Amino acid sequence: MNSKLIKIVSLGLGSVILIFWLISVWWSQEPEITSVRQNSQQHIQVTGYATTTALINVAETLLTKPGGFTANDVLPPSLLMDNMPAWEFGALEQIRDLSLAMRKDFSRSQSQSQEDKDLKVAQPQFNIDHRNWAWPSAEGEYENAITALKSYRERLIDSNQADGQFYSRADNLSDWLKEVEKRLGSTSQKLSASVGKDRYNIELAGDNSAHQSTQTPMQSKVQTSWWKIDDVFYEARGTCWALHHFLQAVEIDFADVLEKKNARVSLQQIIRELEATQDTVWSPLILNGDGFGFLANHSLVMANYVSRANAALIDLRKLLEQG
Repeated sequence: MNSKLIKIVSLGLGSVILIFWLISVWWSQEPEITSVRQNSQQHIQVTGYATTTALINVAETLLTKPGGFTANDVLPPSLLMDNMPAWEFGALEQIRDLSLAMRKDFSRSQSQSQEDKDLKVAQPQFNIDHRNWAWPSAEGEYENAITALKSYRERLIDSNQADGQFYSRADNLSDWLKEVEKRLGSTSQKLSASVGKDRYNIELAGDNSAHQSTQTPMQSKVQTSWWKIDDVFYEARGTCWALHHFLQAVEIDFADVLEKKNARVSLQQIIRELEATQDTVWSPLILNGDGFGFLANHSLVMANYVSRANAALIDLRKLLEQG
């Protein structure tokens, strides 16, 4: 009798584990890249509509993809997953940066002008801790932010209201791109650290009068923990996925600015580099071989694309800042 009971319990436990595994595989599917131009076709002539729509769609995807938003789940199988929560966080960081840029730059004509009433609501709500599951939950706050963004978008397309504005200017775009550069630079460094390397301290390079709070050694070994390598990889995938959509929107809303600076092709090259980061990962594991070793190193491959996109982004910003 005891032997039979043990078999039943073992079979039941095995079935539960198998079901959880299948669900986690399904929920770990990354969303595909979509066409922002197609999604904005109805009001593509309205300045700011494409960027706002891209921000709304990326945020909604985090909530509506298979499994919904998993980063704050406290029950299995989400509790046992780490790749998709890392991907979500990477996309969320880009959402936060763009929503802040829209609030303080894109929707304002000058530094003394008033903040937009809807963006003032949306931007802080994207900044709730993504792991928060109790009231207020992360999903609830993000839904409120999306609602506010939709209200802002409605005012953009309403010719009877003049209080909803989006200013397509080179300085606005340059300021946001500067923040994107920092994100991609940090992402590239974390990816490259999958292989431990000694690095020189260049934090004060270029300024003899610069100081920092505490002294740091001239050389230090930087290496991502073996347990965090896949998280860093998927965070980078999420970051690049979201940014790909936002730059598609920029190509539409800032078309005149880009044409004037002869910078459209530079932006298109950045978009192409980011698209390469979304290629299918055929390996069941994120491999971490040495740089020229026998095994591949997926993090270094990703770092290559991210670094190339970031270098092109720096060149684009310089073009925009030229008179």
